[in-house]
Amino acid sequence: MSALIQLAGVSKVYDSGGLAVQALDEVSLHIEAGEFVALMGASGSGKSTLMNILGCLDRPTDGRYLLQGVDVSDLDTEELADIRNEQIGFVFQNFHLFSRTSALENIELPLLYRHQRRLSARKQRKMAQEALEMVGLTDRADHHPNQLSGGQQQRVAIARALVNGPELVLADEPTGNLDTRTSEEIMAVLQSLNRRGITIVLVTHEADVARHARRAVTLRDGRVTSDELAFGFAPGQPAWQSTATMKLGAEVAR
Repeated sequence: MSALIQLAGVSKVYDSGGLAVQALDEVSLHIEAGEFVALMGASGSGKSTLMNILGCLDRPTDGRYLLQGVDVSDLDTEELADIRNEQIGFVFQNFHLFSRTSALENIELPLLYRHQRRLSARKQRKMAQEALEMVGLTDRADHHPNQLSGGQQQRVAIARALVNGPELVLADEPTGNLDTRTSEEIMAVLQSLNRRGITIVLVTHEADVARHARRAVTLRDGRVTSDELAFGFAPGQPAWQSTATMKLGAEVAR
């Protein structure tokens, strides 16, 4: 594995009506390619701010963020847009699907915004179909969002995140609007993608969701308070089979 994400002393301060709000306080973090990391913390802990910085949606006030060895703070707006479109896939709690387009057309959208290496319509359709196949939903290609369940809509959203072949997928509370059973199905999809070599960074405040990851990073008041691998995890072993995550699951059940 090689370093995909390197944060060194990253801080973020917002100006709220003349009052400085410290959202992140000298966060240093190293994530290897192929990892599955859960960012945990209560509301206001800084995890969403950190996710925005990782996704090149925001810039740190201080510190450095290197993505695949490139200091993204040196990039202009168009270069950052290219990174978001081609190197990072985003999955959100609320799906953000266009209601008047089919599942397949929703998945094709990121391909339309490519500034470089523009593709033919046939190639775009083929890539969208392949992404839909990766999430096991090829039989719903022509369905509109209102014809899909919540879990199916999230699968379409995940396929859209995958269509450009990113090495990194950022998932912000992807199960927040789903019931327990459907949440387990979505987490199984993310685990399957991780086994294909895709790096997953997941934001959640739920322990039973975080247990699917191989590593948990906890934030509090803008600082990293713990960074732990799943206890009993062996290389190549799905995280949910580790002794630590089974124990965590039992504790949650109690």
